Amino acid sequence: MLNNELKTVEKQPSADNRQRRRLSGVVVSMKMAKTMVVRVDRRVAHPKYEKYFTVSKRYKVHDDKREAKVGDVVEIEETRPISKEKHWRYCRIVKAV
Repeated sequence: MLNNELKTVEKQPSADNRQRRRLSGVVVSMKMAKTMVVRVDRRVAHPKYEKYFTVSKRYKVHDDKREAKVGDVVEIEETRPISKEKHWRYCRIVKAV
């Protein structure tokens, strides 16, 4: 019975191994130190008229190496809160300008 309990405990995923959300968007601003603003666009259908339109959201992203430039398409990953508005970190450049 003790072995079965240990096996169930081992099967549970730890907080470090969980899958994090990843988004891709365009770098809009690089005016802050170690922070960039990324605009993520998504297509949404109107509930009644079924016409598609674009909805944008801006995320503050942590980038300590400052590798990306304005206009680059980058991939960002959700992370622990770094500051009041910064909960995302820079992963990689998908398409450079």
